[in-house]
Amino acid sequence: MLLGDARRGKFTENISGFGRALRRAGLHVDSARIALAHEAAQVVGVGEREDFSAAMEAVLVTREADRAVFRELFDAWFRDPEIAHKLLAQMLPSAEGKAEPKKRRPRVAEALAPQRRFGQQQAPKNDKEVQFDAAMTASDLALLKHADFNALSAGEFRLVERLVRDIALPVPRIPGRRTRPGSRGARLDWSRSIRRAPHTGGELLLLRRLQQQTQPLPLLVLVDVSGSMERYARLLLAFLHAATHGNRRRDVFAFGTHLTDLTPAFRLGDTDAMLAAAGDAIDDFAGGTRLGESLATLRQKFARRLVGRRTLVLVITDGLDTGDAGELDRELAWLTHRCRRLLWLNPLLRYEGYAPLARGAVVLDRHAHGALAVHNLEKLEDLAAGLAALLQN
Repeated sequence: MLLGDARRGKFTENISGFGRALRRAGLHVDSARIALAHEAAQVVGVGEREDFSAAMEAVLVTREADRAVFRELFDAWFRDPEIAHKLLAQMLPSAEGKAEPKKRRPRVAEALAPQRRFGQQQAPKNDKEVQFDAAMTASDLALLKHADFNALSAGEFRLVERLVRDIALPVPRIPGRRTRPGSRGARLDWSRSIRRAPHTGGELLLLRRLQQQTQPLPLLVLVDVSGSMERYARLLLAFLHAATHGNRRRDVFAFGTHLTDLTPAFRLGDTDAMLAAAGDAIDDFAGGTRLGESLATLRQKFARRLVGRRTLVLVITDGLDTGDAGELDRELAWLTHRCRRLLWLNPLLRYEGYAPLARGAVVLDRHAHGALAVHNLEKLEDLAAGLAALLQN
């Protein structure tokens, strides 16, 4: 069967454009998956919208968290019959469509926005004048990779917010208490060995073994949402949500003038939904910083989140604390004695020759087991290596 739109004859190109839009929305869609989508469309046909949608979803979506984004983008992309012509320019302007307007997810709205060159300040007034897909060049990406989050324009900020979700953060793994069948385990698996004995005349000729399972370290994250950390907090929350999605023990708190538990928001599969829920939960955003009082709340109400002195604690702040330094010193001493390592992620390390001179920074520097910069994409990519080196000390 040949795919073709009766009006334009470009339906196969529309599928390719849809795949590129999914990629702009943050889904992992490569050319192989787009080719598979063409084959799936030929198998199921385009007569039934639901069957076509299910076929596209089956081959183009690889993560459960992306399903809602796919379905919303699919509804917008294949809603308007006149959209076929616009897909050839690989963009979909805001709808003149007939459906009632609704609020879209940020990733979907960004993917459907008219595409323009990186750094272009204004979109063209007439979308029909755009005759090419101006993708970001390698030099643009290289510059953006080293750009400070605090110096990004609004468009660059939205782009970086999508890029940070693809950065991996493999948390170091440790031996757990549970075991599984293995060939090099120290313990014998008598149950499996005896069950195999009848096959060898009742003789235990092959002894089965058990080996310890490994698991990622429990993670506790404290993110500063004060005014000086305003541009970093949202990007780092998006990064941590996507990068630590597989961690079974992951507790996240925001702190400004008080402590806010963001763990329920981090249980949401979609990063945009998490950011929306976190925004609703945080009521002291862009205020002052009182880490000492926040840690006291952590000790009084959430001490059980620290798992048997195995927890890896990440404190993300610039150290410009306005609270009592003595209280901060006491609470950090309590925290460091009940965790495996405490790592200070400090955006101010971007400055050459930086020294922790503020009161809070001095105390943090004294108690933290290590400090790393987190002010651009390059430093976030280096974070995993920094964690591994910290745990080896």
